[in-house]
Amino acid sequence: MEPAQVLLGVMWLGLILYALLGGADFGGGLWDLLAGGSRAGMPQRRLIEHSLGPVWEANHVWLIFVLVMLWTGFPAVFAAVMSTLYIPLTLAAFGIIGRGAAFAFRKSSTELWQQRLFGAAFALSSVVTPFFLGTVAGAVASGRVPPGLARGDLVGAWVNPTSMLGGVLAVAVCAYLAAVYLCDDAVRSRLPGMAEVFRRRALAAAAVTGVVALGGIGVLRADAPRLSTGLTHGALPFVLASAVLGVASIALLWLRRYLLVRGAAALAVTAVLCGWAVAQYPLMLPPAVSFRQAAAEPAVISAVLVVAGAGALLVLPSIAWLLAVQHRLPFEHGGPG
Repeated sequence: MEPAQVLLGVMWLGLILYALLGGADFGGGLWDLLAGGSRAGMPQRRLIEHSLGPVWEANHVWLIFVLVMLWTGFPAVFAAVMSTLYIPLTLAAFGIIGRGAAFAFRKSSTELWQQRLFGAAFALSSVVTPFFLGTVAGAVASGRVPPGLARGDLVGAWVNPTSMLGGVLAVAVCAYLAAVYLCDDAVRSRLPGMAEVFRRRALAAAAVTGVVALGGIGVLRADAPRLSTGLTHGALPFVLASAVLGVASIALLWLRRYLLVRGAAALAVTAVLCGWAVAQYPLMLPPAVSFRQAAAEPAVISAVLVVAGAGALLVLPSIAWLLAVQHRLPFEHGGPG
């Protein structure tokens, strides 16, 4: 296997981890928005804060990792994407910053109006950020990002049917992952009533995600035929696996097997992302730029892989420890669930 292929695989693994971990954080913000009034929604918001609190910033490590790998390993792709799609990427960056600031300020605020203001900012930022990131994915996948600096349509590249589909699907998937994870967190926190609330929301999010995905078949056929062909041919096993795992996660959710459904939902999302990768491979900028053409010099690729390996030895155990500690933290809910 070529070093550039290895780096591409490592980068894609980072993207999957960001989708599974950071995506669930964004989805938690959506459920925070829909939790209800200040008093009625407080128990749900406290559980969401408890689940996000220790890890919400750490999960952005994976986004930074992917960007750094792209920048150093495939600089031509990085330049093309960042210059053509700087509008949605800037909006997503503002969303990440605003979300983080609002989350921190809401916890330290004592006035109700301040908590409402920062809560609304946190929730809305949690929705718009994955949406804009999804539009970026749709722009790249549909071949609207040509090589070179700002060679693509600065608006049309991400305001199109495939990008809109990517944005809506990203929000729906984040909502589903968050609801599924919160079901398991509620059970571990001895809040069976809260688990039922998020179970109903997870089922609703699953239904919405399924409808969007089915509708997306027609969108891709009309707007991104090359991607559609790749998904229905080379990537078909992954597409079918995602569908089977999605149905299995819904069945497990119906049976209240929350730990198992957590794994099934994560595998379903992983299959979707792997399907996209296989459908587009070996192109990084469809329809013509492959990873070999975009890769940096072999010496640079090798150096990046060595540094990434050394970093993994330091970062991965720390993040695993953080997640383990987070799962052991008691939730002081102050009342029955």
